[in-house]
Amino acid sequence: MPTDRSSDGASRVGREPGQVAAPLDETDHAIVAELRRDGRLSVRALAERVHISRATAYSRLERLHRERVITGYAAQVDADKLGLATAAYVSVSIEQGAWREVLEALEVLPRVEKVALVGAEFDMLVEVRARDNHELRDVVLGRIQAVAGVRATRTWLIFDEWER
Repeated sequence: MPTDRSSDGASRVGREPGQVAAPLDETDHAIVAELRRDGRLSVRALAERVHISRATAYSRLERLHRERVITGYAAQVDADKLGLATAAYVSVSIEQGAWREVLEALEVLPRVEKVALVGAEFDMLVEVRARDNHELRDVVLGRIQAVAGVRATRTWLIFDEWER
């Protein structure tokens, strides 16, 4: 899958028109699942967990990287301990045809963690993390709503969250 990098180094993952997913078997899925649980696994430990040889693990990992099934590794952090205790989803309605320009503007805004183009009654869903409600207000009302092409926003506070 092609990945475009914004000026702050954030990645935007997309699929080329007509591109199909790489064919994966059970072993590939098991490798990906183990790495999603612990991206710091050594190849030896990964091979043991998936019950394959190290040589097979190396070749499978190389293919998964080459075919962009695995696009990178990242640290999982505690947002509260980073001082970003306030989180929200912000729906964004945009002017017709302005999605590329709005996306480019949003992905470089400080405190914007993720932007998704969606098919709904709004056009984009933005995840924002801030120090407190005052900073959240400034991001939504002062920065997101100021982006050319943004027609309206709606904000939902996140009380708690978890991931698989």
